[in-house]
Amino acid sequence: MCRFSAEKMYTYIRGYAAGADMHETLKALAFARKQHEGQRRKTGEPYIVHPLTMACNALSLHLRDDEVVATILLHDVCEDCHVGLQELPVSERVRSSVELMTFEVMPGETKENAKNRYYNLILQDRAATLTKLLDRCHNVSSMAEAFSKEKLKSYMEETRQYVLPLLRRAKTVYPEDSDILFVVKYHITSVVDSIEATMQAYEGKAQEGQADPAWNGADDMSSATGTEKKK
Repeated sequence: MCRFSAEKMYTYIRGYAAGADMHETLKALAFARKQHEGQRRKTGEPYIVHPLTMACNALSLHLRDDEVVATILLHDVCEDCHVGLQELPVSERVRSSVELMTFEVMPGETKENAKNRYYNLILQDRAATLTKLLDRCHNVSSMAEAFSKEKLKSYMEETRQYVLPLLRRAKTVYPEDSDILFVVKYHITSVVDSIEATMQAYEGKAQEGQADPAWNGADDMSSATGTEKKK
């Protein structure tokens, strides 16, 4: 289901960026749409809806930093579109922020250590920090219709273990963004708490034999046509 028009969001961002002389955003916007063409999320909507929604969220929160919005638009391009960092048509500062968004486990490193390193590095960069938090904000909004029960649980656990602590630390490191961080925290925790409560209620009914045995999460959504993406 596509709740928001990709074309309308694209037009809005382009018009806003042009009026505000956000040159990095304008370059990132066109490049991201081209690179994500034909890709779809597990919800079935065009993949470009994800970065466009994040960018619109940023602008609506008065986060009108050219480098931050450009990072948001490009944050999945290198990892998911097999595009080299130097191919991004933006400044080195934006490239550096985008690079921090790619998670990988180094040789000899445990996944837990890799995640700790990943989130610690992100915190050192304002654009990467805000992008990561808005990314999670959008992903938790759609995960109920795209993830299995097991994936939902692991994603919510990661959110509590890594993302929310990142947000709390960001309030100290970037106090100028405290209002934005409050809204993002409110949204993430509200969605996660609601889904957890619903799942617990369902599992309680299942133990009593009252739940619908056909419910199995949202894995059926993963068969969407086109190039399927991980989020």
